[in-house]
Parts: sequence; C-alpha cells; structure tokens
Amino acid sequence: MQIDVLTLFPEMFSGVLGTSIVGKAQQKGLVSFRLVNFREFSGNKHGQVDDMPYGGGGGMVLKAEPIFQAVESLVEPSAGETKEPAKRPRVILMCPQGQRYNQKLAEELAEEEHLIFICGHYEGYDERIREHLVTDEISIGDYVLTGGELASMVIIDSVVRLQPGALGNAQSAISDSYSTGLLEHPHYTRPAEFRGWTVPDILLSGHHENIEKWRLEEAVRRTLERRPDLLEADGISEEIKKIAKRLKEQL
Repeated sequence: MQIDVLTLFPEMFSGVLGTSIVGKAQQKGLVSFRLVNFREFSGNKHGQVDDMPYGGGGGMVLKAEPIFQAVESLVEPSAGETKEPAKRPRVILMCPQGQRYNQKLAEELAEEEHLIFICGHYEGYDERIREHLVTDEISIGDYVLTGGELASMVIIDSVVRLQPGALGNAQSAISDSYSTGLLEHPHYTRPAEFRGWTVPDILLSGHHENIEKWRLEEAVRRTLERRPDLLEADGISEEIKKIAKRLKEQL
C-alpha cells in the first residue's frame, strides 16, 4: 500500500509513522509513505496557500491550486511513463463535515492500493477541492481540531494494522472491537488470582468450544451495556440477537 499525506507540517508524522505497528509494517515493505508539503506548490515566492474568503467573513481559506497540483504530482505519470495508473487512488479530505469514521470504513480503505490524505488548516477549503478532487470526506468525530494531521494519523494507524502481515497474530485484527460488529470480550492473563480477584473458571478449563461460547456471550453483554446501538445495525446474526434478547431478560 502507498499512503501519501499532503500537510503543511510533515514533521508531525515522524513519531507515528516510524514506531510500533506502523513502523514495523513499513520496515516489512507492507506500506510506504510520502509526506508532501503542499506549500511547495503555492506558485508564489511567499509560499502562501490560503487567502481571504469571497464574500467576507473571518478566517482564511485554503486555495485550490496548490492542493490540486500536489495531488496531481502524485498520480500523473512521471517523465518517461506512457500510461496512467491502473486504478486512481482514494483522495481523502480530513474534514469535520465528512463521513463519520468507523471500523467498516477502515476495512474498506485497507483494501486500497493507494491512499492520499489532505490535511487542511485555517477556516476551510475552497469548495472546488471537495467538488472536483477528493473521493472521500472523513471525520473522526464531532469536534474540531487545529488541522487534519492528527485525524489522518488515526486513520493511517487503523488501516495499516489491517494489512496482511502487519500484526504478529493475524487473528487479532479479526477479533478486535467493532470488526465483528460487537465490542470485544474481556481478556485475562497470568496470574490466575490477583489481590483476591480471580480469572473466570471457564478460561482455565481448556474446553475451547465452551470458551468461545463464553467469549461471544460476554462480547454481546458488553455491547449491550456500553453500545446497544451496535446491536441494531444491519448484519447482526440471529445467534447474536438471541443472546442479546436473553441477556436483556436477565436484567
């Protein structure tokens, strides 16, 4: 996977992209990154990439020209190349007005070969960027950040960890919270007793079928208690619905 990020502050990414799962995935050749300071495409000696909004009002607006030119530099054939890429990349605008990010969208983006993130600042974007350049507008929550950098890091981390080979245990990504439509079941490790608190007997039984049944029920219970809205989503199995109904009756 190729991930490109348009940002005025590329130095913000060094720690995130070079450490933990993301850093290891890059070392394994599973993903590569390019950080593009779109100020280099400003077209003026001052490196100005924003301007006052037409019609007046507070704040500054990111200009269309540098953003378009930066993206086009990443997708147009280089000198000597004769053909366009087989598939155009997803161009993602980080924006509080965008689609709410979730695990389903993370899994969708993880299937792509090339992602381009646009991290803006100031009051907003020239609307022509939305209308004619980007393929997706994404928000990580109902709040406003200073810029799109932190939000794009969140998405990059969640997408890279889904790449085959990124995690030491491939099963980890499958059983994560939200990947199954449920919150994840409780986990325990050694010692079996800590300060008088003990691990559930079922987990010490060695009976794998019963353990899986317990884990599913506990995942449904936790989802019912903390995020009952998830149980109303499309795709929830009849088995999970039956467990949820039984647990509700016990409350």
